[in-house]
Amino acid sequence: MAQESSAAPGALKRAITLPMLLFFILGDVLGAGVYALAGTIAGRVGGAIWAPLLIALLFALLTAASYAELVTKYPKAGGAAVFAERAFGRPWLSFLVGFSMLAAGVTSAAGLAVAFAGGYLQALVPWPASWVCLGFLLLIGLLNARGIKESLSVNLVMTLIELSGLVIVVAAAAWFVAQGQGEPARLLEVDAPSATVAILSASLLAFYSFVGFETSANLAEEVRDVSRVYPRALFGALVIAGIVYMLVGAGAALVLPVAQLKASGAPLMDVLGASGLGVPTRVFAVIALIAVANGALLTMIMASRLAYGMARQGLLPAVLGRVLPRRQTPGIAILATTAVAIALTFTSTLDVLAETVVLLLLVVFISTNLAVLVLKRDRVEHPHFRVHWIFPVLALASCALLIAQQGAATWWRAGLMLLVGVALYGLTRLAGARRVTA
Repeated sequence: MAQESSAAPGALKRAITLPMLLFFILGDVLGAGVYALAGTIAGRVGGAIWAPLLIALLFALLTAASYAELVTKYPKAGGAAVFAERAFGRPWLSFLVGFSMLAAGVTSAAGLAVAFAGGYLQALVPWPASWVCLGFLLLIGLLNARGIKESLSVNLVMTLIELSGLVIVVAAAAWFVAQGQGEPARLLEVDAPSATVAILSASLLAFYSFVGFETSANLAEEVRDVSRVYPRALFGALVIAGIVYMLVGAGAALVLPVAQLKASGAPLMDVLGASGLGVPTRVFAVIALIAVANGALLTMIMASRLAYGMARQGLLPAVLGRVLPRRQTPGIAILATTAVAIALTFTSTLDVLAETVVLLLLVVFISTNLAVLVLKRDRVEHPHFRVHWIFPVLALASCALLIAQQGAATWWRAGLMLLVGVALYGLTRLAGARRVTA
């Protein structure tokens, strides 16, 4: 056991247990997706908020199965970039996949910072959003640099708090209905000419509520007994999150009309206030802020570990692969990803940033689902999770369906970020070639 928790110089410490990993994934999934975007999802689909959430959960589970096989088969930091390199043997493709993941991570953190500075905080204190985003991300970076065990210990407490907030919303909705109020028929209403198109469009945003699961792949080198622990934590967290999300979505639709949900900057707080349960809305605002902060912390843990892993592969500048000697955390990578996330907070709104995150991650998911099919014939000596080939095929179909819902503006934003990545990759390769010839 001592060997599992110790680490060689320059390596990451294996300190993550099953409960820690489950709460890591659950904490990352239970974030701003439902706390801040419930109203936007309702605006696209109407009262049937649970339907796109269910579809998004099923799509997430399909791709999660591919991650479960590949992470337990190749437990290395770097996640999807490592899988792409093994499957396709093209460094540029490995970089594109890894950088898409990295870009999605810092974009998601920026969106969560914007959500933190939004309606829930403004209900407490009218602080300037730009300064809040800056201070928020700096604090996240400092905690990230302190250590993975310390970060995940904080995550455990924060996840329990944010989960309690969602349970309160469900209880409030149940109380509301028990008093003879609410409109159950609203749960089947789709406010659009085409129910299928509306549900798929809403599923695009709902999918953002689940995408935190892939960040856990970048902790593979820090998980004890990864072949046993990772699949249990991954599927357990997604199922728990899905059940909670659908109950919250149904409860929100029962309590508030769609027009009110759509117009709200703090939808779940308004649901709680309208329910008459008696829970102070200011207390709930604090819970919501903790939920958003937790998601940002876990996303930035992922982004920094991914940058670290890609630097070790020679895909990003080697300086990003440096580890703080006492803390054994990727300090330079943490500094760089925090700076980029801060810059992105000034560029757009939460829903636009969320759709950009989803598009970037769909590129990653397509690569990962193809990789698990290609690598089926590759044998390793240790036991690992196995998924039937039909599930990656269905996952690829689900990714294609979600990509078809993306608008041109989102394609432009994601494309620009990837162009920056290509330029960075070229400079890294050029620097490597100069070192070889020197």
